[in-house]
Amino acid sequence: MANGFIPTPHAIKVDTRGAVILQEESPETRDSRGIYFPNHIEPVSHIAVDIGGSLAKVIYFTRSPVPPASSSSDSESSTASSDSVSTPDDDIEARVPGTPAPSRTKFTGALTPLTLEAPRINKFEPDLTGGHFRGALLRRATLQNVPGGELNFERFETDNIHECVEFIQHLIDRSAKVNRVSIDEMRKSVKIMATGGGAHKYYELFQNSLSVEVRPEDEMECLITGLNFITSIPNEAYTFSDELIDSVSHSKRLNADPERPSPNPPKYGVSFDPHPNAQLPCLLVNIGSGVSIIKVDEAGKFERVSGTSLGGGTLWGLLSLLTPASSFDEMLALSEKGDNANVDMLISDIYGQDYGRLGLKSTVIASSFGKVFKKGTEKRTFKPEDISRSLLYAVSNNIGQIAYMNAEKYGLDRIYFGGCFIRGHAATISTLSYAIRFWSKGTKKAMFLRHEGFLGAIGAWIKNIESPTTDL
Repeated sequence: MANGFIPTPHAIKVDTRGAVILQEESPETRDSRGIYFPNHIEPVSHIAVDIGGSLAKVIYFTRSPVPPASSSSDSESSTASSDSVSTPDDDIEARVPGTPAPSRTKFTGALTPLTLEAPRINKFEPDLTGGHFRGALLRRATLQNVPGGELNFERFETDNIHECVEFIQHLIDRSAKVNRVSIDEMRKSVKIMATGGGAHKYYELFQNSLSVEVRPEDEMECLITGLNFITSIPNEAYTFSDELIDSVSHSKRLNADPERPSPNPPKYGVSFDPHPNAQLPCLLVNIGSGVSIIKVDEAGKFERVSGTSLGGGTLWGLLSLLTPASSFDEMLALSEKGDNANVDMLISDIYGQDYGRLGLKSTVIASSFGKVFKKGTEKRTFKPEDISRSLLYAVSNNIGQIAYMNAEKYGLDRIYFGGCFIRGHAATISTLSYAIRFWSKGTKKAMFLRHEGFLGAIGAWIKNIESPTTDL
């Protein structure tokens, strides 16, 4: 078991006033939107890396020479469906499978070095050392950049961890050029805050390849610290509301109160928390390759109380065997086009109708993949789309039920779901929401996050923000 406390508020020095979540041009980056902090002036040079079994997540803060091109214009609520684009926004179209993913080489700014010898800004300015340098550095950054800066999010497959290392090396090189310092001086300023299991496995790789200091951080503590910070950002935390949206609320199939997670979860309205903050106590269900379930009390003390090995790695692995999809996003795209009723055995397949005595509707999944095996018949071929949807529901429903049972055991009504498994995918979110709603009879709330896969990296980054100095 891991125990600890959320750092006290004074340890977090990022000025979040006016924070805005930026738009992205592709659903592949829907969980990686930058966050613009217009009022944060402190320079930041450290980089946070959360290395899991499947994905490595990277966070870094840059000053930009131009204002952000666009910002999120979300209202307090919007709509989404289980078959719609997998994001709370309704203005981004799904990328056609097979088209190139967004380039990872676009940079809008650079890291700002903290502890370098100051080059002269002009020939009339004397050399600056010690505490005076930081003030000069801030003044120079203000002249060269717009106020504030952007918190950037990137992810890489852990199997291709060298791509992650190359990306960070390119960022350091570019930052040195932008700040007009040598690469050696830049490396002295940059630190890598590493968390996740891979922080230990790849420690020497990062340190030797990048020639920078690497500091391991506790995984569970970073998750909770990340949750505490990111939920303070407007339009970050959201729910799929209990009220069905108008387009489906008149459907005969959905007029009756839902009894159980079905193969076609109802459409929900997306509602953002009007008062952003981490409302404790809560349960954090972090869905990565596996699943960790963490109980957080009202004082911020946390404990890993449960988990399951059937997580995102399970879905990814099985769909790699069963479908032609070569990436997690392609698998999600396939699931959006599938009909799991062709694969799953439903209540109607057994009883021919609803099972009224137990309150089970005809559309309820009685057995995931129950139609695949038929004794004495020729082996059938199933569409990759149907297989993808069936397995997505099976894994999501299983996680939802385990989450509910732990929330019930510890008397917690608020359940935050995090981890790259979710990826802002509407079918996944609606299934988890529906499962929590059904099993708790509406007494518990499933909460989701725009940056759900980056909690650990956010925690590692925010834990290492240095306190402001007074010698500016």
